[in-house]
Amino acid sequence: MPAPLTGADLPQLVTEIPGPASRGWIDVLAAHECPAITSRRARRAAAMGAAHDDPFVWSEALGANVRDADGNTFVDLTAGFAVALLGHRPPSVVAAVRAQADTLLHAMGDAWPDVARIKLLEALAALAPAGLDVALLGLSGADAIDAAIKTARLATGRSGVLAFDGGYHGLALGVLGTQGYKAAFTDPFRDITHGAVTHLPFGCDADALDAALDSGAFGLVLVEPLQGRGGVRVAPDGWLATVVEIAHRHGALVAFDEIQCGLGRTGRMWAAGDVTPDLLCVGKALGGGLPLSACLGTRAVMDAWGASQGEALHTQTFLGHPLGCAAALAVLDTIVREDIPGRCEAVGATLTGALTARGHHVQGRGLMLGVTLKSTHGLTLGGMQNLAVCRALQRRGFIVLPAGMQAEVLCLTPPSTITPAQIDAFAAALDQSIAEVIA
Repeated sequence: MPAPLTGADLPQLVTEIPGPASRGWIDVLAAHECPAITSRRARRAAAMGAAHDDPFVWSEALGANVRDADGNTFVDLTAGFAVALLGHRPPSVVAAVRAQADTLLHAMGDAWPDVARIKLLEALAALAPAGLDVALLGLSGADAIDAAIKTARLATGRSGVLAFDGGYHGLALGVLGTQGYKAAFTDPFRDITHGAVTHLPFGCDADALDAALDSGAFGLVLVEPLQGRGGVRVAPDGWLATVVEIAHRHGALVAFDEIQCGLGRTGRMWAAGDVTPDLLCVGKALGGGLPLSACLGTRAVMDAWGASQGEALHTQTFLGHPLGCAAALAVLDTIVREDIPGRCEAVGATLTGALTARGHHVQGRGLMLGVTLKSTHGLTLGGMQNLAVCRALQRRGFIVLPAGMQAEVLCLTPPSTITPAQIDAFAAALDQSIAEVIA
């Protein structure tokens, strides 16, 4: 039996990756899960006589560590799609969930609220930018974006949405048309997605914004202050304020998608800084590992929904789920009490320093970084090479993912608990992986 995880462990590999137990589980998965979900490249590779390239199967996680079904220990630099901001299985969240599970597992959404949901709405209002003190809760980031689109439609009477190239706002049908990340996600469903979405270049000039919004068709401008999946691209200085000013001049609302970049990950509580939108979408880290999201807005905007007439116009069975709300209360308390934005800024500086010292270009903020990889000879690695580097790092015990429309950067969103020793070990493994890929 492997030793218990500490959360600060360095990689410890006891089998090949993936190991036999993981491959056995993937065989079961292949029999029962839609093939569109989990990449199972080993079955194609085996037909060509190549090595296994199946994913390994997670069995346990703590802090910055993940352990698989074979007992291999990894360092996770994705934080599970940026969810584990406080680390995997943070003690405060685990304690809150256990306590809540002892009293109430499920309430009745729009019919009978529970105490945890009410406390969470109050806590979100206290932490949000001034004036954004009314919220609609959901279970996923896509839920929050969906709520923003519907709110804007009710508040402005307009159906148009202005979004930006590279934006990723979820893949649920109601929001699918807004994503500007990859056409391949939208094309199969183009005829049943939102038909009134226009995309402009991320960071476009004021004249382009003004010209697009002058049509009067747009009720919502939707933007990520720091794009994640689109390549970890930071909004140009002053641009977000310009977006808000021009949108308001033309009668449109602005929603900031801070589902990945919010709650301190970028070194400040909200990636947009002191620019306040009409609607703010949060998720991922909010639930501490449980599914939960929120769309926050001003009282004036949210009043466009009108009062409930006994059947809510926007709800779901698990609205404000007690376990998720209890977890989120613990997350918000920990973020403030432990100054998670400050920690992300400091740890991000350490990680950035380790990478720039090796000649790599780093963009982003805090612990939301995109790395353009360079070889020791100054060669810039491209998309396929970055994917190969990710696989090589996995074989060395590090979990990473690429980002960008062409996988042009390595995306690093580690838990804020990642240690200097884990960062040093990652940087050394990155050197080895790049050398392996370009050999």
